[in-house]
Amino acid sequence: MGVAALTVLPSPAAPPTAPSREPSPASGAAASPEPSAAGSPPGTPGAPQPSGSSGSPEPSGARPLFLGTYTSVDGGGSGIGLASYDPGTGRITRTGVLGGVADPSFLAVHPDGRTLYAVDERSSGAVTAIRLADRAILGRRATGGAGPCHVSVHPTGRWLLSANYGSGSVAVHPIDAKGRLGERTDLVTHTSPAPGPGQQGPHAHQFVTSPDGGHVLAVDLGTDTVYSYRLDGAAGTLTEVARARTRAGAGPRHLAFHPGGRYAYLADEVDDTFAVCAYDPDGGRLTIGAPQPTGTGGGGGVTNYPAQFLVSSDGAHAYLAGRGRNTLTRFAVEAAGARLRAAESVPVQGDFPRHIAFSPDERLLFAANQRSGTVSVFHVDRATGELELAGEPFASPVAVCALPL
Repeated sequence: MGVAALTVLPSPAAPPTAPSREPSPASGAAASPEPSAAGSPPGTPGAPQPSGSSGSPEPSGARPLFLGTYTSVDGGGSGIGLASYDPGTGRITRTGVLGGVADPSFLAVHPDGRTLYAVDERSSGAVTAIRLADRAILGRRATGGAGPCHVSVHPTGRWLLSANYGSGSVAVHPIDAKGRLGERTDLVTHTSPAPGPGQQGPHAHQFVTSPDGGHVLAVDLGTDTVYSYRLDGAAGTLTEVARARTRAGAGPRHLAFHPGGRYAYLADEVDDTFAVCAYDPDGGRLTIGAPQPTGTGGGGGVTNYPAQFLVSSDGAHAYLAGRGRNTLTRFAVEAAGARLRAAESVPVQGDFPRHIAFSPDERLLFAANQRSGTVSVFHVDRATGELELAGEPFASPVAVCALPL
């Protein structure tokens, strides 16, 4: 999941540099053409309602929506955006902002629904825990790396997994019974293989748990590699068990598993391709298939950067967000997950769709459009998978993540 602005591309004779990290200014990652300013300092951990935060009651029947942004870029937000949405119409209503979190570009929620986690995408990266009942900041822990751009919670609810884009490392933090974070239990930096064409180093972009729960996988755009680790459920430490490499310069960004647990879909940001991957749950080994065109449509010389796959819980449909051509491509999932067939590509009605997410009932799909500063909402036909825009996009400053609950 992270991007803050396209990296300036080199001359055609040079290999392309990944645009992925459109970082917050202090991330220490790839250069970004977006102007930036020094961000406001983080709030004091434990404050029951951080200064600058506000909120209003949600309309009856509405569901909460949390919005990630950058606080240190021109036109960015002032914290985590608070909103609600109507689960029937998809209409979004702004309810406030939660301050005290610096550059909260990616968000995740605990399986019990009581705690929200945000990355602090800064050069001295951190992760922040927020209690949802009263929106109190429970504390902040350093990730041990630069520019964390992705965070996820292990299905057991005991471990927080984060990916440091700027330093190419992944971190593990324990989570206690109240959702609070403990001191980091492990940090692994991707020192090999060597960075791919145009890359200056490793760039961990995603850190997720496999459907079997026994392994965690890190997608590294800089090394063109997906690393598989075994997570010690007692100690919170990582042991590498396998590596899977894409072709050089593919720039893998995001991996999404089919619910059957035997296949996964990998979005390659730099060369605008995707791959169907076979997965062995016993050994945690991923086998990456041949690169395929993203089916984003368009053309006309517009460069496209795949952002993220989203797979329906019934395993029948997959969606891929494309930045540049600004589309959502729907794939029909065939052969029990072993094959994707492009079915349609629809305009996202925004610029640079960086993150997409389903509502819990999967009847709505939300797309956070970074450059237009909007969130588009689509009705999802659960039978056919077809998408229909649900009204005008919602304005949200530098929208880089939309998390509906």
